[in-house]
Amino acid sequence: MPVSPRLVGAPRSIRRTATRLATTVLPTAILLAAAVLPASAQLDATIAGAERARDGEVVVLMRTDVGDLVLGIDTLRAPVTGTNFLRYVDAGLYGGGTFYRAVRDDNQPDDSVRIDVVQGGMDRARRRQAFDPIALEGTEQTGLRHLDGTLSMARSGPHSARAEFFITLGPQPSLDAGGNRNPDGLGFAAFGRVLGGMEVVHDIHGRPADGQYLVTRVAIQFAERIGPRTPGGAPPEP
Repeated sequence: MPVSPRLVGAPRSIRRTATRLATTVLPTAILLAAAVLPASAQLDATIAGAERARDGEVVVLMRTDVGDLVLGIDTLRAPVTGTNFLRYVDAGLYGGGTFYRAVRDDNQPDDSVRIDVVQGGMDRARRRQAFDPIALEGTEQTGLRHLDGTLSMARSGPHSARAEFFITLGPQPSLDAGGNRNPDGLGFAAFGRVLGGMEVVHDIHGRPADGQYLVTRVAIQFAERIGPRTPGGAPPEP
């Protein structure tokens, strides 16, 4: 190992000590530091087993109290909605948020059109930091559909979506443009998909609920980008 110019001419004992520090102590310290880095820097089993990201998908790790989700945010096909979601990610506004709603067959008795989704959102204590609502970027524009594991924006009116989002369980065509879940027929804005961790979504979906709202909310610890492509480093598929 090269000796630092500052140690040239120093006693051999000092040079030996410096070499030992560089080859043993410092690498150990680096490894210890890595152990406390954000989970996005550690490719855990969920990330390593995630599906490959497609071209245009930004990969996001969302850590909850019941497990990790790896999300592919489609900024190519849904630029308005995908970019909006990433603004909340980059601002740290999903940290402290929750999954709070689970819609399933047993809690929508009055709905003729039933769906299966879990819904989450930003930290409610920071609602004043929410960004302006975005225009509805419907499935007829993006070509994305509400399939199993699709991420989509919750909304009331057509151009009211901000931070609240949902994840579908199984295909939900009634949420696409022209579907009849929403009376206006405009559908909802799909903008991504779950690449890894659907078992976490199913866990949340099956938890005890009072009506459609979870008795105990599932906390979102953080959400952050971990790259534009698949976590394993392979190139995105076209």
